[in-house]
Amino acid sequence: MKKFLFVLLLAFCGLSSAQTFAQVKSGSVGLGLQVGDPSGLTLKFYNAGRASVDILAAWDLNDYLFVNVHALYHKPLGSARNANFFYGPGAFIAFYERGRYEDYLGAGISGNFGLNVFFDQFELFGQITPRLQVIERTDGDLGGGIGLRFYF
Repeated sequence: MKKFLFVLLLAFCGLSSAQTFAQVKSGSVGLGLQVGDPSGLTLKFYNAGRASVDILAAWDLNDYLFVNVHALYHKPLGSARNANFFYGPGAFIAFYERGRYEDYLGAGISGNFGLNVFFDQFELFGQITPRLQVIERTDGDLGGGIGLRFYF
């Protein structure tokens, strides 16, 4: 995991030094994919200077449907205008169908911490998401992943 985070940080540093990029504007909507735990579709409503809303929908057709929503705040990384540290609180709901859990609904609170870089109409991001399930069972979990969004 440490090697993965180091490589991701190097990639962000290389991309943040690029001089040609278009800043994503406040009110833009980003749609993309996240690969990790869980993997799924991601939708982000970007608000510069205020909380952005990030939604992740993930599923395994034989096991679960998972939706995670976060309010994310962005802080620039040094002098790079297009690279940020982001963080924020959130909540999740999961419908487990089979596997280690028998049919049940799970829900809880989560946080989100990560790095992102904007280039042209794209956002590359890496994030870690600690979760605490409080409904049905009490359970802690750590998720996260890397992803790419296109803004329109």
